[in-house]
Amino acid sequence: MRALENVMQKVSATPTFARIAPSVVPRLDKAVHRLSGGKFMLSQWMLPSLFLTTTGRRSGEPRTTPLACLPEGETFLVVGSNFGRTSHPAWTGNLLADPDAVVEHRGRTTSVRARLLAGDERAEAWTALLRMWPPYAAYQARVEREIRLFRLEPR
Repeated sequence: MRALENVMQKVSATPTFARIAPSVVPRLDKAVHRLSGGKFMLSQWMLPSLFLTTTGRRSGEPRTTPLACLPEGETFLVVGSNFGRTSHPAWTGNLLADPDAVVEHRGRTTSVRARLLAGDERAEAWTALLRMWPPYAAYQARVEREIRLFRLEPR
């Protein structure tokens, strides 16, 4: 399993993966989640993962996105890496517009409030996230924007 994780980390750090993954990985995660009755996601075999439901800032409609996460007690850290693409992912803009969201993690649904991290708190979270998934460093190196980090706290 460790060898597979090492291969996946190398592959996921490439620009080619950044072009392909955003259209493939979320669809696979959603399909596996639906077929398993909400018990599994494809991504969870490599990283802790959750489904985040935000309110679309333009549409006002619920938007559900599978994301890697770092659980920390009752909270979760999530990364707006967008696989190292130049733009911020839409879900981060949704959280900035309306920080109230819903998380589904391991079959449990929780209402959360998102907080954009800055300063020392962001630096500490970034270090922890890099320990979990080193390719985040390659994503940050490819983009000029600062990758957004959020802490999701239960409401």
